[in-house]
Amino acid sequence: MACAAAKERDAPSRKRCFVCCAYTVHAICPGKKAGEKVRTAVHDFEGDQTYSEKPGHNFALNATFGEVKAADYDALVIPGGRAPEYIRLNEDVLAIVRHFAEAKKPIAAICHGAQVLAAAGVLKGRSCSAYPACGPDVTNAGGHYAAIPVDQAHVDGNLVTAPAWPAHPEWLAMFLQVMGAKIQL
Repeated sequence: MACAAAKERDAPSRKRCFVCCAYTVHAICPGKKAGEKVRTAVHDFEGDQTYSEKPGHNFALNATFGEVKAADYDALVIPGGRAPEYIRLNEDVLAIVRHFAEAKKPIAAICHGAQVLAAAGVLKGRSCSAYPACGPDVTNAGGHYAAIPVDQAHVDGNLVTAPAWPAHPEWLAMFLQVMGAKIQL
């Protein structure tokens, strides 16, 4: 799931990772169709009290949001950045998230992606990591906020979460395990 202001390091690079592992990946955004683009944002830690934001690249969507049926998919990735602020307001997005949670299908969320999980009401009794500023969202949704280092990931059953992009290697490795992927060298 993508949207304007999704993190450059989350949406496009995660899509490439899963395609490299032979998964079919559909990148979608509420209100957008296949072939349209969303602008990404680059967030970085540069010594300020929070992350900085710079314009990223345009990211092409390859599926139409209105045509997606959650039952046809095996896993869901919710990117971070500011996109979750917007997509959590869309009832169709929340219904998709609830489908994955109720069916116990793998869900990965990073950074502000926990805002979508909280809005969907799927965190009650679950533990979840996120960007620290989203910790209260997790707690207020009845979840336990897992305060872990920025380069680590957290697993609670089918839910794989991480606080920020430095966790990508561990977050992706854990999500691939939860998805049942077998990678051999």
